[in-house]
Amino acid sequence: MGRARDAVRHARRVASPAASRLRRELQWRRARVGRLLVGDGRAQPCRVAEHATPLFRPLAGLDEELQRGKVVNLRLAAARLDGLVLPPGAVFSFWRHVGRPSRSRGFVDGLVLDHGSLSAGVGGGMCQLTNLLYWMTLHTPLEVTERWRHSYDVFPDAGRTQPFGSGATCSWPTLDLQVSNPTAATFRLEVGVTDTHLEGRWTSDRPVGLRYEVYEAAHVMEPTMTGAFVRRNVLRRRVFDLDGAQVADEPVAENHALMRYRPFLPSGDA
Repeated sequence: MGRARDAVRHARRVASPAASRLRRELQWRRARVGRLLVGDGRAQPCRVAEHATPLFRPLAGLDEELQRGKVVNLRLAAARLDGLVLPPGAVFSFWRHVGRPSRSRGFVDGLVLDHGSLSAGVGGGMCQLTNLLYWMTLHTPLEVTERWRHSYDVFPDAGRTQPFGSGATCSWPTLDLQVSNPTAATFRLEVGVTDTHLEGRWTSDRPVGLRYEVYEAAHVMEPTMTGAFVRRNVLRRRVFDLDGAQVADEPVAENHALMRYRPFLPSGDA
């Protein structure tokens, strides 16, 4: 019986990646997620949203070599995405366009978060790119149709400029980031890696006529029965017209993550 169980477990491990890939490809077909065309190299005339994040962070426990590997991986992925055009009704899929991060395609070991622990993995570092894309897209009329939250909060806030939970994790091919264009405008994605930053921009062929402000609400850090802490919040988005009048205040996402560090608690708190 023991050998039979081991054989079943081995078969499941072998079949799992193939089954995940098949399920994802079927989803791409059902959602009509196709290969988007690359533009002619010229940005659309209207800048809609842009953002940049540093490539290297001086955080304890981060292997410098893995950070350098991450940059290699980001350059490869950015080259696959830069210039993609999202016409009305089209759907963008991160993994559909980046493809499987493998050594044969030039990807190297980079930083991977596995259940809240730091490790090395081929193609590691892609989450920095999906984080950037997600944050930028929240500042456009494009719709995020698939996004996976981070399940662990690994590092204490150090100079945080965005709300907790404003990123999107990814894992080939099961955890994807997908964006649809419900508007009549055509959008173009620009992504690049400099010596110090990952940079991105959404441009459009016409003004969108709206401005977006993402903020957090209901933010708490709560202890669990085990003594660990869980961090929760709600992301919301204010929408303003060109005159500065607020036209909407809408929920974006709910986040909760197990904290891998102990939060600072004021004196007297448990």
